Amino acid sequence: MANTYEPIIAGGSTDGRLIKIAATASPGTAIHTGPTTTTWYDFVTLWAFNKDISSVTLTIEWGTTGVDNEYSIIVQPGLVAVCVLDRWEIKGNATALTVAAYASVANKIFIKPSILRVKVL
Repeated sequence: MANTYEPIIAGGSTDGRLIKIAATASPGTAIHTGPTTTTWYDFVTLWAFNKDISSVTLTIEWGTTGVDNEYSIIVQPGLVAVCVLDRWEIKGNATALTVAAYASVANKIFIKPSILRVKVL
């Protein structure tokens, strides 16, 4: 039997809407919670745009909190959305792994997540 692929809405989004990054420190604003079934994988793509007039540093917390699990990028103002993560995978775990984000300025960075869940059969 073949694997199945299913687009899903990120847990931090309502009906696929943008997520406003309100947090300015860890723990960040929730973006997505991974699966708890060990044969499932979520492939996470994140697009970000900056509604401020200055550059803003965006930090993604990948899997959990802590500096060893962070990825930071400077998001320039006035540009179209930029892809900050492209199909990074989260494997299902008995304790769900999480994706969150915080920014150097509150409420200026918006994230559009895209999640593809793969069920390995």
